[in-house]
Amino acid sequence: MELTSYAASPLSLLAPIIAIGLAILTRRVMLSLGLGIVSGALLLNDFSPLTTLDYLWRQLVAVFVELPDSGQLADVTLNSWNVYILLFLLALGAMVGVITLAGGTRAFGNWARERVTTRRGSQLMTVLLGVFIFIDDYFNSLAVGNICRPLTDRQGLSRARLAYLIDSTAAPVCVLTPISSWGAYIISLIAGILATHHITDVSPFGAFLELSALNYYAIAALVLVIASAWFDINFGAMRRHAIAARDGELFDASRGNPPGNTHVEESERGRPVDLLIPIIVLVIATFFMIVQTGASALAAKGEAFGLVRAFELTDVAGSLIIGGAIGLLAAVMMLLRHRMGTGRSIGAIVQGARSMLPAVYILVFAWMLTGIIGSLGTGEYLATLVDGVVSPTWLPMLLFVLSGLMAFATGTSWGTFGIMLPIAGDMAAATEIAMMLPMMGAVLAGSVFGDHCSPISDTTILSSTGASCHHIDHVMTQLPYALLGACISLLAYLVMGLTDSTLFGWLSLAGLLVVSIAWLARRERANPVVART
Repeated sequence: MELTSYAASPLSLLAPIIAIGLAILTRRVMLSLGLGIVSGALLLNDFSPLTTLDYLWRQLVAVFVELPDSGQLADVTLNSWNVYILLFLLALGAMVGVITLAGGTRAFGNWARERVTTRRGSQLMTVLLGVFIFIDDYFNSLAVGNICRPLTDRQGLSRARLAYLIDSTAAPVCVLTPISSWGAYIISLIAGILATHHITDVSPFGAFLELSALNYYAIAALVLVIASAWFDINFGAMRRHAIAARDGELFDASRGNPPGNTHVEESERGRPVDLLIPIIVLVIATFFMIVQTGASALAAKGEAFGLVRAFELTDVAGSLIIGGAIGLLAAVMMLLRHRMGTGRSIGAIVQGARSMLPAVYILVFAWMLTGIIGSLGTGEYLATLVDGVVSPTWLPMLLFVLSGLMAFATGTSWGTFGIMLPIAGDMAAATEIAMMLPMMGAVLAGSVFGDHCSPISDTTILSSTGASCHHIDHVMTQLPYALLGACISLLAYLVMGLTDSTLFGWLSLAGLLVVSIAWLARRERANPVVART
């Protein structure tokens, strides 16, 4: 099927603008994504209705299976990444349903309320868990959300607040950690770039560590989320949600129940271990499978085992579904002692899985839109905007902005990494080779920023799912915090470019963070959402 490319045209921006703009204006995610998909498909197929319908059907099927060019059914292969992620969502929902039926959620909430007695404590616990569960952002968002939701609910924190704490911890931690799915992917990209430009004085792993120190946005986001948890900082749309939660409304009930809300009757005989053991088993099993699948891939290549290399070759999606299945089995085993009956147990599993269907539908549509955006050439068009810019002074700041726009428009930080990191390497080689690492650090920072702000980002979707928060509520409440971190990072990259010094860039980042947090904390103390006693 011949598609029209718009890689050199601003029309490549139309589909993401429609999807993102309508999502924000109408707060109807599925409708907005659907219209973005249709508009992009029409552009690609020269507005031919029949061809567009055929193309849309193929895009939907391609979410689940990889269609061969030969057209032979025998050559069709499973799109394992997408399918396993969706199955993991359903397995996690089923596990939550079983834990709820066993009374684990209620019991953990009661247990935590006796020990974590403050809003600050519940928020810091959420951030701390997000830092420790650094394996993968998908897993981080869903696991931390299900562990901490009972605790934050008990403290009267809004679901939007919980989603922000999860999202602004998950991606920044993963992008800064070499032993994570993100770290392994970035290291593999760096290795190719260094080899292309014949740079041998630094290893890909060493370069990644230097890039992490230059990823100003990820660092700023982590500092801001910790400060926000400590001082209970609420500004922008988050303040409205905080006030509503204070008055007993954890989410906007006028729009129905958000993903993750089950209608399973809770046992009053539950214990905290009914929640903790399945989650711990899930974490251990998933981590083991990630290492195991990476080790198997290394053995198949005849390479010696190395943890970072294993993370580079691991099958994250396959590990997640196996870990999810083992976690669900552990939850069922914990349920057996309650003697709930087969019918109620199966009903809890079905109801729990069903609670994840809204997230499944949104992800499927987001993946379809991402594929269409790729065919339109949106990323390539945005990348051309840097042509002709040669002054090293402005390049880190420019690449931060451009990467942020690309990740926001395409909904994928990983896709932005793949496009923009090689471009940053080429630009540095053509202008000032010493600026290569700062420029690539700016790309990583901008990609995470754009991902945080994008309503069509899968990580944003999963963070709202893990928190059981309405998706657009999460997008709109996180946006002011993300923009603040981006403005601070932008100025730090400008200082670094003007002074040609990463030290001055760091000092400006630290100074701006201190001033911003002090001002916000003082503002919150003057007008707190919850009066301090």
